[in-house]
Amino acid sequence: MATGTEPSSATGATGVHSAARAAIPARHLRTDRWWLAPAGTAAGLLAFIVYSTWRAFANADYYHAPYVSPFYSPCLAQNCETMRGGPNWEIFGSWWGLSPALLILIFPLGFRLTCYYYRKAYYRGFWASPPACAVAEPHKKYTGETRFPLILQNIHRYFFYFAVLVAGVLTYDTALTFRDAHYHWGHMGLGSLVFLVNIVLIWAYTVSCHSCRHIVGGRLRHFSKHPVRYRLWGWVGKLNERHMLLAWSSLISVALADFYVFLLASGAFEDPRFF
Repeated sequence: MATGTEPSSATGATGVHSAARAAIPARHLRTDRWWLAPAGTAAGLLAFIVYSTWRAFANADYYHAPYVSPFYSPCLAQNCETMRGGPNWEIFGSWWGLSPALLILIFPLGFRLTCYYYRKAYYRGFWASPPACAVAEPHKKYTGETRFPLILQNIHRYFFYFAVLVAGVLTYDTALTFRDAHYHWGHMGLGSLVFLVNIVLIWAYTVSCHSCRHIVGGRLRHFSKHPVRYRLWGWVGKLNERHMLLAWSSLISVALADFYVFLLASGAFEDPRFF
């Protein structure tokens, strides 16, 4: 007797058929343009990957006093450009011949790649797992993040601590933008605003992270006994509701900040000064 769960043998069926799946011949019953969201996500992430890869390996045009590209900060190699008062920490000596950006980008990129929102974004956009709500994925079985390499996503909480350190350095870089090209304080240019917007979005994205929410208010049995942590948990929760928006906004802002420094360093134009 048919139960309605046996895989259909209908010719031309496009649904996923296995013993644990419902027997729905059609791949989906949606009539809207469901593919636009994953396609847009894939296009946006791919554009950032291409741009950031180019800038990371360029090893040029990343410093124009008083601005340093967030892709290259802090600069941990001896082959970095000298930045007066900037984040020059020559931890890696002359033996490091590659771009210094490769030493630091692993931390913010690792934080984003393991982020809960970005997992959803590239799982849908690139791996079609699933491509959209109510659309069957092309994989017959799902092991989740229980096997290599996806089990490495669980290190997200540790990348969070590195992300906080990087955000702290970028905050310092933003403060340094209130100098002129001769390192005198009390000046402000258009780049100062670019960096200021970027660091606000970077911090908002970082503290809206699920790991931050758990650190602030997780593992508590009684919120009433921890009023300060409860208040912080509530604030982080409000930001967490906008985690997707903050993820994209900060991704765009950090790329724009780098591109702005590139334009200045390459001589495309001079930084407009307000005072």
